[in-house]
Amino acid sequence: MEGTRWLDERQMAAWQGFLEATSRVSRHVEQQLKEDAGLSHPQYEVLVRLAGAPGGELRMTDLAEGLFSSKSNLTYQVGQLEKHGLVRRRSCPTDVRGILAVLTEEGRDTLRAAAPGHVAAVRAALIDVLEPDETDTIARALGRVGARLRPPARNTEEAEAADTETAEAEAQGAGSSDSGGMSTSSS
Repeated sequence: MEGTRWLDERQMAAWQGFLEATSRVSRHVEQQLKEDAGLSHPQYEVLVRLAGAPGGELRMTDLAEGLFSSKSNLTYQVGQLEKHGLVRRRSCPTDVRGILAVLTEEGRDTLRAAAPGHVAAVRAALIDVLEPDETDTIARALGRVGARLRPPARNTEEAEAADTETAEAEAQGAGSSDSGGMSTSSS
């Protein structure tokens, strides 16, 4: 194709190295969390985000944005955590359309127990493999990539519409099954 900027050998090596490393690190971390804590990586990240939030709670929309997750995947993951008593959902007191995800004490305990193994897996798969200057370079480079691809901040109308859609979807599914209205398909 005319005008296509093909990758040169160095660029192709960087792209392929990125693909392999992200895939292998993700699988390694996912496997460790499943075996040691019975959690998926997205579920672990939900617990981490809630633990770091004021009062251990976040609006589902804000949680989805912070986790780089679709609302439907987040709803599924929170539903699974809710079934195990690690998270609960409640209505947002300041917005009837908003839903909050709330970390339970059992969820906090599960996170405390899972964190050391998770950190060890991240270190073994990535951090301890790198020299300190490589860690800084990767952090800066991937930070630029993330910033470039990050969607623009939502305006208030978009945020309200998204919150309404999330609340309506959750309300429709809430009474449909034992699973708290969550889909049982894998994510």
